[in-house]
Amino acid sequence: MAVIDERDTVREEAPPHGEIGMSTAYRISDAAPGPRAMEFRRRVLHKGAAIGEHPIDHDEVYYVTAGEGEVVSDGKRAALRPGMAAYLYRGAVVGIWQKGAEPLALVIAYPNPPKAR
Repeated sequence: MAVIDERDTVREEAPPHGEIGMSTAYRISDAAPGPRAMEFRRRVLHKGAAIGEHPIDHDEVYYVTAGEGEVVSDGKRAALRPGMAAYLYRGAVVGIWQKGAEPLALVIAYPNPPKAR
């Protein structure tokens, strides 16, 4: 078992996949001892920030806890607000953008494939 306080994992960084704007990243699962089978993170996209479009080779879930955003999967766009989840499927090209006046706060989970031996 690992119990992790997100305050111990926080850092300011550009979001992945394009470095569009800035974000606050809580890289929670990075603090769990390996090997681990999944990633679990929280990210707050600051105003105008985005996780750029990128292909995924696993399913991912983005759960919105605050703010508004927009998600894209293979060209199909949808608005997001608190309490909504975007379940994104392996093989899609996906991205997510902050929209509106408030930062977009997300909980993100996806599998962590085993390392090649």
